[in-house]
Amino acid sequence: MSTTGVTSSSSSSSTDTSATASAYSSLSTDDFMKLFIAEMQNQDPTNPMETSELVAQLNEIWQMQTSQEMIESLEAVTLGQHLSAASNLLGRTVTGLTDDAETVTGRVAQISIEEGVPRLVVGDYTISLESVSEIAAEAAE
Repeated sequence: MSTTGVTSSSSSSSTDTSATASAYSSLSTDDFMKLFIAEMQNQDPTNPMETSELVAQLNEIWQMQTSQEMIESLEAVTLGQHLSAASNLLGRTVTGLTDDAETVTGRVAQISIEEGVPRLVVGDYTISLESVSEIAAEAAE
């Protein structure tokens, strides 16, 4: 039975490194585990994987999972902060730009979330929180 080994070349090219990083980042942990198990099942029994290689690959899985969890946590915190800032504008008069670069001034009637980004509903328009250029002072009661 003939076995074809998988070889890799060490290249210091930043293009190779970034391509590899990009390829790894697009893999889910499940995909990575499937590849890892397939590699273990198909390795040459006369030349098994070194323990250090095994540990390095398992470390990569852990780092990918940890990084993904951290990214998700940071995105949730950021969304919470943006929602808090946006909710402080409810009922206030703001001026800002729509996505069509049209200047809109009016009272913020509600907050909507589009693609994970809070948007202020001003009349018939929505504007992103980042597009607000002016916030009118609250009227004294």
